[in-house]
Amino acid sequence: MATLTAADQRLPQMAAVSAMAYARTAGVLILLSLVAGGFGEFYVPSKLIVSGSPAATARHIVTSQALFRMGFAAYLVEAVCDISLTGIFYVLLRPVNRNIALLAAFFRLTGTATFAIAEFFYIAASLISGEASYLRSFSPDQLNSLALLSLTLYGHGGSLFSVFYGVGSTLLGYLISRSGYIPKVLGALVALGGLGFIIMNFTLVLAPAYASNVLLLPTPIAMLVLALWLLVRGVSDEEWQERVAAAAQ
Repeated sequence: MATLTAADQRLPQMAAVSAMAYARTAGVLILLSLVAGGFGEFYVPSKLIVSGSPAATARHIVTSQALFRMGFAAYLVEAVCDISLTGIFYVLLRPVNRNIALLAAFFRLTGTATFAIAEFFYIAASLISGEASYLRSFSPDQLNSLALLSLTLYGHGGSLFSVFYGVGSTLLGYLISRSGYIPKVLGALVALGGLGFIIMNFTLVLAPAYASNVLLLPTPIAMLVLALWLLVRGVSDEEWQERVAAAAQ
């Protein structure tokens, strides 16, 4: 087990008076992330994108600008929650294994960053469907096709790099199962969700015909159960401090 440096031992005591407070905050952030993600990544695209119909998709973007921009705003909320959760989980699970906790944080932040790149194509569809003078060299049909292509790239971009988030979640699940202050079954669920993302990513790359969003279902279920546990039961300050002391020996 990795030992904690003197700075590592002081930081939890200085920055976090209560591990329970971190746990409850994490529970709230997970719920916010799930709601924002469900709205921005699934509900809004389902209302805007008409498969095989660039004209209808472009029309929806133009006539539903408020919904379109709310979808992007929801992504921003989700991203802020995910980054905050990465820091909180690092603090809570660092006593289990500092190196693995740090690696999990890096993978989760990389996943958030790569999804941000995909979101660029989402917002680009609105620019393509606009009335800027530099777009007049394109025909309406070309612009409509480009807008649909941009949204399609957004959808694929979010999935093609989900392996980073999957690895981060798998490592997170491992740390939770080894913590002793969060039930092992929750760690197993989180790890299973992470594996689903990894399998989905490679299936999409190597055998796209067999890729299915069913592989992603364990993650929202696991995170919802984890959020409820953190909100209702939380993390015992005493047990967490005992793990910190044990890791320092």
